Amino acid sequence: MAKQLESKERYIQEKKLECPICKNDKFWTRKTLMNTPGMTLFGIEWANKSATNYICDTCGHVLWFVEK
Repeated sequence: MAKQLESKERYIQEKKLECPICKNDKFWTRKTLMNTPGMTLFGIEWANKSATNYICDTCGHVLWFVEK
């Protein structure tokens, strides 16, 4: 899972993202596993769903999106 550090405008369902905190429109991305207690208990965290995070390049606020 490579982190994409390029800060740029991002779109979700053809809508431009804007940081709800500082109104910046540049984000970098990363993928994050959404661990659950059950999967952790059995040592199979890798089977959890992942989310795409969009991190504001100005204030660091993180927006999470999970594919349906």
